[in-house]
Amino acid sequence: MAQLDTREKLAILADAAKYDASCASSGTSKRDSRNGKGVGSSEGMGICHAYAPDGRCISLLKILLTNSCIFDCHYCINRKSSNVRRARFTAQEVVQLTLAFYKRNYIEGLFLSSGIIRSSNYTMEQLVEVARSLREDHDFRGYIHLKTIPDADPELVRQAGLHADRVSINVELPTEPGLQRLAPEKSAPRIEGAMRDMKGAIEDGKDARKKYKSAPLFAPGGQSTQMIVGADAATDGDIVRKASTLYDRFSLRRVYYSAFSPIPDASAVLPLQRPPLLREHRLYQSDWLMRFYGFKPAEVVSAADESGMLPLDIDPKLAWALKFREHFPVDVNRAGREQLLRVPGLGTKAVDRILKSRRFRTFTLDDVARLTVSITKVRPFIVTSDWRPTLLTDRADLKSLVHRKTEQLELFAA
Repeated sequence: MAQLDTREKLAILADAAKYDASCASSGTSKRDSRNGKGVGSSEGMGICHAYAPDGRCISLLKILLTNSCIFDCHYCINRKSSNVRRARFTAQEVVQLTLAFYKRNYIEGLFLSSGIIRSSNYTMEQLVEVARSLREDHDFRGYIHLKTIPDADPELVRQAGLHADRVSINVELPTEPGLQRLAPEKSAPRIEGAMRDMKGAIEDGKDARKKYKSAPLFAPGGQSTQMIVGADAATDGDIVRKASTLYDRFSLRRVYYSAFSPIPDASAVLPLQRPPLLREHRLYQSDWLMRFYGFKPAEVVSAADESGMLPLDIDPKLAWALKFREHFPVDVNRAGREQLLRVPGLGTKAVDRILKSRRFRTFTLDDVARLTVSITKVRPFIVTSDWRPTLLTDRADLKSLVHRKTEQLELFAA
């Protein structure tokens, strides 16, 4: 490998890291250096941008330790057979780069992943050394997210959890046949086994903290994963069911979805075109329905068409409402939270405000309009003191009435 300076390495390895979507920083513990001790902060305004639970933006240095890899996964631009320019940081180079960027107020934390070099254990040792050095040698208190390697020794993965705020293990593809076909060197049982071990370690860490205040934090931001969308034949229904299983079995904080993007010198087994980015967006919306709106996986899947794909022109919540109109209209002044959350156009905050305010007043259609972006979308599905949709809910052309067509505007149009 040709000798490269730090700037050249950064250009290569930051670009190589852009395909990993799982870099949100929510759920971490609060640490800062405002008392004069240590370096960095895991909170406040800070390059990759992630958002804390309260909406604060946190900028992360998002890089790979190396884009060299001994694996040959068909969908990965950094696979062994790919014709890309290679680079590699040492652990101390990443440490110094992180500290230098922080001191210039460019970042508030680090997201570090890597291709597999030499072996899974060797690569994991290098990743852990970066986090260990930042925490112990430099008292770095900013956010650290480490990608862990399923085949690595469990003790190395445990060490990652002791130094990182969040860890993640990519499940890669939603179905085992897809993984066997596109990433034959990876194993779904091994990946899920590593997730199970991490879940157990996180739970043990929480129990230890309850008993002993001096017990170290262990991955306080939990673990996450990522699925590639559109590289194999998996339908949206397959992906939704897989995500639900991962949440239930491994207590994941997030499942991220990354639309497959065609890569240079692509394998012949890959599709020639990327899936619509809107498909990725619809999957995130379906994820929200399960996590925050009380929808069961089977209900989300039921909003899909015969081929198992969610509609792209409308969101999955509206698709479900149009398909199961017997659940509507919902009386805003009497319905429970679960029923209100299923009304298209009503978000969790709007529903909470309705439940809180209706103890003191009766809601009219204008009152609801002030809580939503589009009352046109909500109106066919609700009843208020001054509004009843009568036959509107059952109209055959209801979709065209509530769905606003969007048009891509030209930035420099005359």
